[in-house]
Parts: sequence; structure tokens; C-alpha cells
Amino acid sequence: MERPYTLVAELTYRCPLRCPYCANPTNYREHSEELSTEVWCDVLDQARDLGVLQLHLTGGEPLARRDLERLVAHARSRELYVNLITSGIPLTKQRLTALRDAGLDNVQVSVQDAVRESADEIAGYAGFEQKLEVMRWVKELSLPLTMNVVLHRRNLDNVGAIIALAESLSVDRLELANTQYLGWALPNRDALMPTREALVSAHKVAMAAAERLRGKMEVLFVIPDYHARHPRPCMDGWARRFLHIMPNGIVLPCHAAVSIPGLVHERVPARTLQWIWEESQAFNAFRGEDWMKEPCKSCDRREIDFGGCRCQALQLTGDATATDPACNRAPDHGLVQLARQAAQADTGARRYLYRGARVP
Repeated sequence: MERPYTLVAELTYRCPLRCPYCANPTNYREHSEELSTEVWCDVLDQARDLGVLQLHLTGGEPLARRDLERLVAHARSRELYVNLITSGIPLTKQRLTALRDAGLDNVQVSVQDAVRESADEIAGYAGFEQKLEVMRWVKELSLPLTMNVVLHRRNLDNVGAIIALAESLSVDRLELANTQYLGWALPNRDALMPTREALVSAHKVAMAAAERLRGKMEVLFVIPDYHARHPRPCMDGWARRFLHIMPNGIVLPCHAAVSIPGLVHERVPARTLQWIWEESQAFNAFRGEDWMKEPCKSCDRREIDFGGCRCQALQLTGDATATDPACNRAPDHGLVQLARQAAQADTGARRYLYRGARVP
């Protein structure tokens, strides 16, 4: 059996931002419970013993946890590489210094656009200037800095300016990640999905920058599922490399797996991580190939992309065992083609459904 390499720890769903592509569950209000510091520390011990090497502290906004420094220190005591994924709000230089001294290895700051007005509108919060200040602190404290920008219809034309902003801040790694339509992004898909022309243009700009900045700043451009020929191997394949833990202790193979009906999701500390990884119904549901239908079952790519995203297949077709419609070989690929066509025809601005609103 494969061993997990990365633990994604969602410490809380509390967050000042309301990004319309937020990956947190649309019913996040039903998940207000949070694990204690002691339970998280025990979970980190179990994760390391199971083989985990990387820890991503995320949320919501992980800075909302007052015990963040203690969790970072405990993770480093177990020789885990610790990455903080944050909006930078709220954060002070003093607390960032404390996190560095506790052993933090990397800081990833989310930025919504290169222009303050647009960035704040997308985030649903006036935090752009604070984010820039936080990134300056990260560099002043000699911490590696990743800037993450989720791309969509409203900011895709600004990729050049986003890259220039990253350069001005001496960012080490720039992640240009096109929206995946799960969580809050699905009900906002009409407002977020770009035209193919905008996507191709932005990709060219990003690839030119990646070549120009090679050795100075890493530039990644993640092609969106809806415009790729084949789906990405979601989470490197179901329950192969990743453990994802919700704030209330539910352990998942990926952040959206809780949306799949019929899966029995176990939680810590009621079960050990090892038992969940090896024995639980949810983690074994889509391992291997036995669950696959045609065309996946006989496809020469079945050990490359593993049928694509199970959650995306469910949300688009109603069947989590279906071939991900993002694949051009999928029987339901027409659903993705229709969405692309709608984006091509729609030139008007749409209002966002912000996190916290009632989902239709």
C-alpha cells in the first residue's frame, strides 16, 4: 500500500475573506467544531509515524488559531516540513517572527489580483495592502515566499501585472492556479469561467515569464480542468499520497470528498490515522482500478490520471464513479464543452455568490 506524503490540516473554517472560489464546503457553518491543540499534536505524531513528510497548515484562515505557534513547533520537532497557507489577515510582524522561530519553513500568501480595487472585490474584504505588507515581512525574515493567485474571468487578463507584482516582492514561487469548480466555485462558475482566448493569452505570458525568470523565481501555471484534454491525477490519485483533515477531525482523501454520498468518513481521535488510511471504507472506495467503469477501465491512462477527480465527476454527472467529464474521452465530456461554450458567449459581468450566502 502507498504511504501518505502530505498532510493538509484544515485548522479552522473561520476566515475574514469570502472568496467566490473558496474550497471550503458550502455548508461550512455545519462544521464549526475544531480539534484541540492536544489532539492536533497527537495527529501530527501519527502522521509522521505513518510516513508523512510535509504539513500544510490551512483553513479558512489558520492564523485564527491562537495555538498556531505551538502546532508549528510540534510539527518541526517531528521533522515535518511546515508550510503556512494564509491570507495574511490577521498577522503582525511580531507573530510572523514567532512562527519563524517556532520552525516555520515556508509561507504561502493568497493574492486575488494585482490591482487593489479588483483584489478586494474578489476577496470580499479590503485586505490587499495588508497582504503586500505581509509578503515584505516574509522576505525580511528570510522565509521562503510563495504567492498563490487563483485565476478566473476577472483577473486572467492581468497575469502580466500579477507576475510583475511578484517580481517586485522578490517572491520565490508564483502559483497561477486556474479555478477548479468545486466548493464555492461551482455555484460561481458562470461568473468565474474565462474564455479560451483569455486562457491561451495568459498561458503564453506566464510561460514566457517562467523562462525569463528561471533560477530566480519559479512560475507555475496550472491549466484548468475544463480546458485540458485529460484530467489531472486529482491529489495524485485517490488515497495514494495525501491525507486531508477537516477542522472537526474528519479525515479525507481530498478536501471535497465529504460531498460524496455513501462514503463513511472516519475521524480522529475516534480512529487512528493508520487505521483510517489502511482500513476505512472511504479511503478504499476509489483505490486501484476495481471501481472503474469504461472507458477508464481499459484506458491506457488509467494509471496516469486515475480517472480524474471523483468529486468533479459527482458534481457534473451525479455519479462519483463516472469518468471525469473534463477528460475528452469521457461519455459526459459534452457537459464541460457546454460550460466552455457558455463562457465564450457570455461577455457580461456577473455578481459573485460570496461565502456565507445561501447556496441555491
